[in-house]
Amino acid sequence: MEGGRQDYRLWPANMALESVLLEFAKSVIGVLLVNVGTPENYSFWTVRRYLSEFLSDRRVIEFPKILWTVILHLFILNSRPQKIGQKFRLVWNYETNESLLRMTSRLQATKTAERFRNEPVEIAWAFRYGNPTIDSTIQALKEKGCDRLILLPLFPQYSAATTASTTDEAFKSLMKQRFQMALRVIPAFYDNYLYIGAIKDSIKDKLDKINTNPEVTVIISYHSIPLQFHLKGDPYGRHCLQTTELIKKRLAVDYKVNVLTSFHSRFGPFEWLKPYTDDLIVNLARSGKKRILMVAPGFISDCFETIEELEISGAKLFKDNGGEEFVYVRCLNDSKACIDIIENVIRLHMQGFGTIAVNTAN
Repeated sequence: MEGGRQDYRLWPANMALESVLLEFAKSVIGVLLVNVGTPENYSFWTVRRYLSEFLSDRRVIEFPKILWTVILHLFILNSRPQKIGQKFRLVWNYETNESLLRMTSRLQATKTAERFRNEPVEIAWAFRYGNPTIDSTIQALKEKGCDRLILLPLFPQYSAATTASTTDEAFKSLMKQRFQMALRVIPAFYDNYLYIGAIKDSIKDKLDKINTNPEVTVIISYHSIPLQFHLKGDPYGRHCLQTTELIKKRLAVDYKVNVLTSFHSRFGPFEWLKPYTDDLIVNLARSGKKRILMVAPGFISDCFETIEELEISGAKLFKDNGGEEFVYVRCLNDSKACIDIIENVIRLHMQGFGTIAVNTAN
């Protein structure tokens, strides 16, 4: 207050107007790559904390809240952490003391940043559940001068349980900002040409290395969702089938193989999208099929669900029921093909989102 009047100056007196305008003109795009998440270690209590956050998400569990809270805390969180922790041990990088998904996510962001190293772009990564959080990472990008944000949920096929949950969390973070970052959300890229080509190439690389006689059955397995989600309008199942069809068309140029779609990782007593991957594996083995090649294109990065549930348990299930050879095709992870896809979808959505020049001339 000066002489009973409030000082309404918007910047320090020693800062020229031109300097202020130039400061606002420094425009940087923040790009946030988001995957589901992972515990920071495989101990009971750390996994329990992670599962509690994940299974408390109303986008993931559409069940009466009070009843679900009782079930979650009395039963699931007392039994599941031990089992899940054992699975994480199978995909743990003991050299860097981190899960496979955390390591891959970090490498994806680092390699993507290299593609934009000479541009006003900041690349960051976060998890929907666990650390680093979406909120803390968005705020860090804001502090680095990013006034625009491109959000890339790393889920090729859209589902409310993954993509929408991710955008919900980003919106919550932006609600804390006085001067909000402009936001663009990259939509599902289930039909992206580079993505389909990369999955086809990864399958072809494996087929080229094995004898395709006798016949090999290719299973394209996606993480399932509750049937009720589908009936309420979630496009996930349709996106999965469209991805499969596009892969089949590209694969048919080089190989004549039987390609099937299935869904894995169902949870609880309710019906999920079918056919279930484990049932399909058993049926194929018992019907005399001797060789299976499996790929999980719904996952950009391998994690315990792909390695333990598909590569390890899937192979055992197939051989226990009479099958002979089970080949799992690893996810794209931090390969050049994966970074090409990430760069491609980012650049597509950077168009028209560029720096606005500020004219400070009189």
